[in-house]
Amino acid sequence: MEDTFRWTLVTAIAPIAWGTNYFVTHEYLPAGHPLYGAVFRALPAGLLLLALARQLPQGVWWWRSLVLGICNMGAFFALIYLASQLLPVSLASTIMSAAPFTMALFAWGLLAERPTVLVLTGAASGIAGVVLLLGAGPAAVDVRGVAASAAALTMSSFGYVLAKKWGRASIASTSWQLIAGGLVLIPFAVLFEGAPPHLDLPAVAGFAYVGLVATALAFTVWFAGLQRLSAAKVGLIGLLNPVTGVLLGVLVSGDVLVPRQFLGLALVLLGITLSLPRRGPRTRPQEGLAPARGKPSWSLPNQLDVTE
Repeated sequence: MEDTFRWTLVTAIAPIAWGTNYFVTHEYLPAGHPLYGAVFRALPAGLLLLALARQLPQGVWWWRSLVLGICNMGAFFALIYLASQLLPVSLASTIMSAAPFTMALFAWGLLAERPTVLVLTGAASGIAGVVLLLGAGPAAVDVRGVAASAAALTMSSFGYVLAKKWGRASIASTSWQLIAGGLVLIPFAVLFEGAPPHLDLPAVAGFAYVGLVATALAFTVWFAGLQRLSAAKVGLIGLLNPVTGVLLGVLVSGDVLVPRQFLGLALVLLGITLSLPRRGPRTRPQEGLAPARGKPSWSLPNQLDVTE
């Protein structure tokens, strides 16, 4: 249980980093270039992780990396940006908050991970909390934006569970997905957006943060957490994303929370709490067995087993 709780904390780094991404993107990154923005986010982060891992895909992992890169990075980044342009941020975020349910369904079908009542209750509480926290309403609903959000939700949930099914997470496999997703976007960026945008110093610093923290680090710990926790629980941890965005607005932009938002925050935190491991009876280790020496069991792996 101790390892499970530790991995819950490690996995939480990802949605918290993604929550800060809203502020950085809005304040420092050039507007009107979603495809180039996704390329600048994915490719440098992927190349950096590849330099650290020093391992290329082998065998089936060439096409698997392409599939996962499209679902989890390339198409996902573009669809999310499109949804944010066509819908109020609150509505787009509320649709994405259904991830605990969609990930649980895909995990049930692909991994035989049957969701527990506690996890499903936590997912319902979390979604209700996000609705109250962000104030999603029926105004200014664009069907195209809803379709883009739903597609992003479905693709990423499927991609995350598929990554869990196909192999042990590693720095190398994360780098392959980021590079594949970035490369796929380049021809579309050239076709629809023309020349790349000019980047001033704040934009360069912003992309450095987005690439290093909100992409390279975030996706590495996210996929690592997926290998050690159930997909439904990881989806619940992902609700920290909108919570971080709202709290950052309070701390940095001077936003003020109303009572409805405090209730929403409490419901989201309750939902996440229901995903935490429960304490069970302590069991003594078998005599003669000692913990393995070397890397601790919670360290991020760099190698990937591709012996399929």
